[in-house]
Amino acid sequence: MDTSHLTLLTDLYELTMMQGYFKNRTNETVIFDVFYRSNPEDAAYSIAAGLAQVIEYIEGLHFDETDINYLRSTGFFQEDFLEYLKDFRFTGDIYAIPEGTVVFPKEPLLKVIAPIMEAQIVETAILNIINHQSLICTKAARVVYAAGGGVMEFGLRRAQGADAGTYGARAAVIGGCVGTSNVLAGQMFDIPVKGTHAHSWIMSFKTELEAFRNYAGLYPDNCLLLVDTYDTLKSGVPHAIQVFDEMKAKGIHSKLYGIRLDSGDLAYLSKKARQMLDEAGFCDAVIAASNDLDEYLIDSLKAQGCKITSWGVGTHLITSKDWPSFGGVYKLAAIEDRKTGTFIPKIKLSENSEKVTNPGNKTVYRIYETRTGKIKADLICLVEETFDESQPLVLFDPNEPWKKTKLEAGQYRLREMMVPVFCNGKCVYRSPKVMDIRAYCASELDTLWDETRRLVNPHNVYVDLSQKLYDTKMKLLGEMSRI
Repeated sequence: MDTSHLTLLTDLYELTMMQGYFKNRTNETVIFDVFYRSNPEDAAYSIAAGLAQVIEYIEGLHFDETDINYLRSTGFFQEDFLEYLKDFRFTGDIYAIPEGTVVFPKEPLLKVIAPIMEAQIVETAILNIINHQSLICTKAARVVYAAGGGVMEFGLRRAQGADAGTYGARAAVIGGCVGTSNVLAGQMFDIPVKGTHAHSWIMSFKTELEAFRNYAGLYPDNCLLLVDTYDTLKSGVPHAIQVFDEMKAKGIHSKLYGIRLDSGDLAYLSKKARQMLDEAGFCDAVIAASNDLDEYLIDSLKAQGCKITSWGVGTHLITSKDWPSFGGVYKLAAIEDRKTGTFIPKIKLSENSEKVTNPGNKTVYRIYETRTGKIKADLICLVEETFDESQPLVLFDPNEPWKKTKLEAGQYRLREMMVPVFCNGKCVYRSPKVMDIRAYCASELDTLWDETRRLVNPHNVYVDLSQKLYDTKMKLLGEMSRI
């Protein structure tokens, strides 16, 4: 998908509301927050991704003649509004948490400050981009954690469309995958492309041995042979060893060689194959595995003592099969008072308490434990608030405010998480290259405690509200309860 022109990638009601604002001459500057309510996979963290594509979308946001003509044909829009759209551009501000950052529920990942017509139209595309890539990036981080590294993404053929496969590959590499099978993603994002061969390669030759020899001749420095086409231990592995012996006799020292398992009992087969390879003198041969892997199966295989050193993960990763939606939302947080130029906090109520929003113009601070460098908590506060690391800091649970923690001076350090991305419609942020984001993401994951990263029943990181934000929220709740 070309993210440079996604103007009509939106829900109809964004445009009908936009026309309503236009007709009522209502275009106050507002603040919308992008956040999510719960981590996918019942994990204790997520990873933000997709910001580079959001930037491309915002920079390309305009209505061309084809767009205008289509909107006219729907019968929903009047000519004066369509005329207005011809010169439409985004003129507001955007702040965001950078891609590859560990994030937690309820905190703003991205904040839009713009005239309401502009802020409304960007909602759907922003959510579409961030929800998808953050989901796949988070899934990838869990898979890589379970494997201990060495994970290749190769789910393109199982992805829900070309865009999901390509941008999903981007997100998976940010989350820690070493590369992708998706050649288009490799070209677009300058990420490593990797792969072996299919069973059809073996079957197209008269013998398995002939197929292996031909492949080794073509790719001596990337010689991973798929050994389960006929019989893994009686045919595949012995034939692979024979080819490796022949390469060695010819003086070929392969940079990467080994076998791939794609079926059967991967734990048992990898242990037997490792024994056979080692006895043949190929102790550094890679044993790669695929076949509907996810973090739980990988964790189980490792617990069984498997000898797999490289993992190819497809369907379950690129679709996040067991948790297919990230659930990010876009909610109004404040409206500017034109007379005073200040923002009036707004709050959304709900029968479900978890859907009550945090009002006002906010930012997020991350609190690290000085001694370990690990995350202690996150603090959502109003932008005008300041904190002094030379003073004690008291945190409290916003759901049970009597539960408090006091951090003494010197025990903690603060980091503001949101950075300016657009200012007055101009991009002021340069997105790093994907492999640089991947390295940053790895450093971010290192700030999590092991207890937070475990796959089952992890320890949650606290996301607290500042006293001022909490008081603002309680005041608005009190006022709303009297309506």
